[in-house]
Amino acid sequence: MPSESIDCEENSRAAHRTPANVGRTMIGEDIALTLKIVVAGGFGAGKSTLIGSVSEIRPLHSEEERSESDTESGPDRGDTGGVERKTSTTVAMDFGRITVHSGLSLYLFGTPGQDRFRFLWEELCEGALAAVVLADTRRLEDCFAAVDHFERRRIPFVVAVNRFPGAPDHTEHDVAQALDLDGGTPVVLCDARDRASGKDVLIRTVEYAGRMHTARLLAAVG
Repeated sequence: MPSESIDCEENSRAAHRTPANVGRTMIGEDIALTLKIVVAGGFGAGKSTLIGSVSEIRPLHSEEERSESDTESGPDRGDTGGVERKTSTTVAMDFGRITVHSGLSLYLFGTPGQDRFRFLWEELCEGALAAVVLADTRRLEDCFAAVDHFERRRIPFVVAVNRFPGAPDHTEHDVAQALDLDGGTPVVLCDARDRASGKDVLIRTVEYAGRMHTARLLAAVG
């Protein structure tokens, strides 16, 4: 196995064990934070594409050939020809890492998009600071399961609308209403193939999660 792949798997295991770590510091040194972000959404919404585009290490993908039982449909952002040409599917998780700025790194865990792998979501979401729900406006109903999952577990999340060619051009407000999101849940437009666009989504997610966790802490002590 190439050393780069080994490093990627070691990073994945370390991040999964300790999703939010504070590094050792000395006087005058910054605190190093590593935060865990889950990337979810329906089959073909672009989860693997987003993680692959922003990751500074070779992404770890766990895929298998798509079977006839995989009935969920929809085009992947990296393949505009449609889901009929998408021959593989994530069966466990995707993993990547991005350094947002000095002292802050994000570990990204992509969930499998199909119902038969839904049992993995609980473990992947353990210890997560926040989540990104990728949406395709042609198949918004595919987001319902992820939205419900994070709302029930009070995990802050951002809905990122992956802009596919030919998809309906809905506004952020339209998408929020269609998904019946709680008030204040951010909806952003993105291109999962573009690193800058994906990084912007992640920054928005961390900022929103920070506000939510701070508000909850203040409410608890108040």
